[in-house]
Amino acid sequence: MTYFDALLTALYGLTGNKLRATLTALGIIIGVASVIAMLALGNGARAAVEANFRSLGADHIQISVEEKADHEQGELVPVGQILSYQDGLHLPGTVPLVNRVEMSVSGQGKIRRQRAVLDLLINGVTADALLSVISENQVQPAAWPEGQPLTGEALLAKGRFFTPSEVLAGADVCVLGHKTGLDLFEGDEPLDQVVWVNRRRCLVIGVLVELEVTDPALRNRLRPNEVFYLPISTAIRNLFDEEPSVLITAQVTDESRMTEAKAQVTAYLRQRHQVEKDEKGAYQDDFRLTTRRDILGAQQEAARTFSLLLAAMATVSLIVGGIGIMNVMLVSVTERTREIGVRLAVGARRRDIVNQFLLEAMLISAGGGILGVAVGILAIPLAAALNRGTALLAPTSIPLAFGVALLTGVIFGLYPALRASRLDPIEALRYE
Repeated sequence: MTYFDALLTALYGLTGNKLRATLTALGIIIGVASVIAMLALGNGARAAVEANFRSLGADHIQISVEEKADHEQGELVPVGQILSYQDGLHLPGTVPLVNRVEMSVSGQGKIRRQRAVLDLLINGVTADALLSVISENQVQPAAWPEGQPLTGEALLAKGRFFTPSEVLAGADVCVLGHKTGLDLFEGDEPLDQVVWVNRRRCLVIGVLVELEVTDPALRNRLRPNEVFYLPISTAIRNLFDEEPSVLITAQVTDESRMTEAKAQVTAYLRQRHQVEKDEKGAYQDDFRLTTRRDILGAQQEAARTFSLLLAAMATVSLIVGGIGIMNVMLVSVTERTREIGVRLAVGARRRDIVNQFLLEAMLISAGGGILGVAVGILAIPLAAALNRGTALLAPTSIPLAFGVALLTGVIFGLYPALRASRLDPIEALRYE
């Protein structure tokens, strides 16, 4: 019997009971679909983590406030003092290995211009904020040529950004995102015009170009054209009743001395926040330092754990599907005992019987694999919604999931096929 004949025989055997074959394939469909969706979810989660810390260069230290859960208020609160604007302002002049500091803070505010009113998240930043936007590599001007270097000037459609002196002085100036400018001015010239931010006058000195998100994982989360920038000192004064905690990023002069730089920054903040040792001789710092090396180490550990979890879930799903195939194939062998006896009696070899039943198992798993891939792809938008818009399907996921499904059919179909081939022809012919 040729392989083509064995294939036709296997197809004939499956079509004899379509409902049973479909229900058998259901376990494989669910298993493969879960593998596809879980891989997309895992890829999206990793991409989101990478995107969140992409702006943190190898020579940068991110300084944030240490927080704890307040169960009465149901929110996170600082464990000690906040990270103040003054903490970041004096950092470069006090710590020898730090040559530049970027700071940011954000808060909700109402922006008015005549009858137009916008309720936006307002960003208070330093004069180097556009350089940070470029280093994050998350957005670029619409239709920007691939490979062309991006500059701060390329992000500005009109006007300019803040100067360091304006940030220090707390000047009432602002820079608008592309859509923010259109919503407020409706086509009118925005430069040198006044808008009101929480009832305080603010002069528009710049408007950004129309920006597009470069990372697909962030397209549902970032709105780069709906931004409103103030100098950080102005934002602290206008948006908050109490001084807020700011996010500080320090640039180190020598990347190879990162450990020493972290020690210097730690000593500086302990002195400013008057952090002392406890009874065990340990410091209870109210701040946290993070470098790219720290993030990569934690990310790799999380990725390993997540991969093991996905592998376990996929293995269980496919084992359940494989057991279903084996069960149905054993029933099929029992039902077709006389048929097997006839084939053996007229000269069929045992390997022909093995091929026939093994092909039937592989056809069930292949059909289930194809449908499972389709269901998994259709389930990705749902997975993205559950994961805040971050689910990415890697091209290798589809052949991997299908190959595993096919292998499942071979493994769990082998025993029923061997059992069928070992039947005694005389006893098989007598079977009722």
